[in-house]
Amino acid sequence: MAANTFQPVALERETRAALPTREAAYHLNRAEQTMRLWACLENGPLRPIRINGRLAWKVADLRRVLGVA
Repeated sequence: MAANTFQPVALERETRAALPTREAAYHLNRAEQTMRLWACLENGPLRPIRINGRLAWKVADLRRVLGVA
């Protein structure tokens, strides 16, 4: 089975409401584990939502933190 790879999309052009941890970490230039730690300890600049038990990060929150319109 092929590895699950993703092609980064500019945050300004992103059409999804929420991103998985890997893509959110890419945009914030953080490790995936840092994102998971923020979710676990609830002490980061973002709060994830859970979709079927998985973390998803709102694109609107990512844009707000990064200052992207």
